[in-house]
Amino acid sequence: MSLISIQSLGITLGAQLFSGLDLTVQAGDRIGLVASNGRGKSTLLRCLAGLAEPTEGSCRFARNTRVTLMLQDPGTDLLALPIRDVVLQELPADSRAWEAWRADVALEALEIPATLWDRPLGELSGGWQRMALLARAWLTEPDILLMDEPTNHLDLQRIGQLQRWIAALPKDTAVIIASHDRAFLDAVTGRTLFLRGEASVDFALPYSPARASLDAWDAATARRHETDLRQADQLRRQAAKLHNIGVNSGSDLLTVKTRQLKDRADRIESAARPAHREGSAGTIRLAESGTDAKVLLAMNEVRVTAPDGQRLFTTERLWVHPGDRVVLLGRNGSGKSCLLDLVTRAMRGEAYEGIRCNPSIIPGICDQTLSHLRPEETLQQVIAGRFQVGEQRIRSLLAGAGFPVEQQSRPVSVLSGGQRARLAMLVLRLEQPNFHVLDEPTNHLDIEGQEALERELNRGEAACLLVSHDRRFVRNVGNRFWLIERGRLVEVDAPDDFFATAMEER
Repeated sequence: MSLISIQSLGITLGAQLFSGLDLTVQAGDRIGLVASNGRGKSTLLRCLAGLAEPTEGSCRFARNTRVTLMLQDPGTDLLALPIRDVVLQELPADSRAWEAWRADVALEALEIPATLWDRPLGELSGGWQRMALLARAWLTEPDILLMDEPTNHLDLQRIGQLQRWIAALPKDTAVIIASHDRAFLDAVTGRTLFLRGEASVDFALPYSPARASLDAWDAATARRHETDLRQADQLRRQAAKLHNIGVNSGSDLLTVKTRQLKDRADRIESAARPAHREGSAGTIRLAESGTDAKVLLAMNEVRVTAPDGQRLFTTERLWVHPGDRVVLLGRNGSGKSCLLDLVTRAMRGEAYEGIRCNPSIIPGICDQTLSHLRPEETLQQVIAGRFQVGEQRIRSLLAGAGFPVEQQSRPVSVLSGGQRARLAMLVLRLEQPNFHVLDEPTNHLDIEGQEALERELNRGEAACLLVSHDRRFVRNVGNRFWLIERGRLVEVDAPDDFFATAMEER
């Protein structure tokens, strides 16, 4: 059964986001929506939810179709409300009193502890806020559930829970999910829509095989375009020869034939479609400083504690060499960020028992909140205040990272999450570190940015100690894995057993 028929849909907000989108959404579809940051994913979902108007084209819905959008972030009006009230607000005011049980069912289905129900939404972690917003969206049991970056702020346990929840939805419920989490898309979707400025492409496959099909599609399109242009060029050369012969002989027949060949060449060129070229949101590149050191970081029986002094774990004897890309694994609250903080402080010269840093270390540090980017600074001030580079060079660097000159005098506070992440990557590049310390570096990066960061980390000899919940990123980058388990930090061969165990926990 068709729930939505989208025809020639286009949206322009200052600049064109996309146009000519054709898509039919069937009951039971699980569709992954993929595009770079700022290319219209959220706007398309808002359009389908009736919260935004298209610039062109149409969306036709089956009769009585209910569509609900799971908010990406709660508005300020929701943050002060208890979780249960946030969910209840989705019900009509005149039925909330006698249908309040439905909010309880929705909260229980998403395993949100009852002890949190009366707490203001703004006091909870980002992960619990996401789960509460999902409960709110599902309360009316829509025919089509729209989800915008649902795994943001979720740890592996919550991601596993969300995957199981989606799998258990009624079979005729359609779900459209905008996400940059490649492993999550592979687990929960069966169709993938690659949203593009023109000629968006839809495959009846999860993300990874769909991406391979897209690459093949683009390569075939490029070959067809080259062939068509060669054919048009040959026709024009033939027309030129006939034209000369016709002029010399005075043949009207050859004049007509010349015109026909030119018209045919024009039609071929008009119909020829070039291969897709994604407008880059900015290039992510890293630079590094070399070192002759054999060991950059050594740890032996380091005692890691929480801010309140509670012991979290103790390390074994461990080393980091140039070229090691070490992924720190452990459940939320196990102390991963605490260890990164100790290592960071040691790199900056603070003494800590059991940690030894080679003097040649040049650290490149990026935490998950990007705390080194001060909100009040302009983009130009971020670079000028840290590095000895000229004004023209600053403009060039920022433009290469995806910030046009007219945006460079804006403060950091107005940037989107994806833009802040790209600015942080530019700062990291200019620091030229030989040891990266990265806490959730793919937060807010789109898939293009994630893949660029993977390539940069893999191609160099700089060491890296990182924490990430992004399973695909961890597998693609890590070559060593440290696991916090039973109060010890130990080295393991691979992350897969930890991922499976963490995601099955309830």
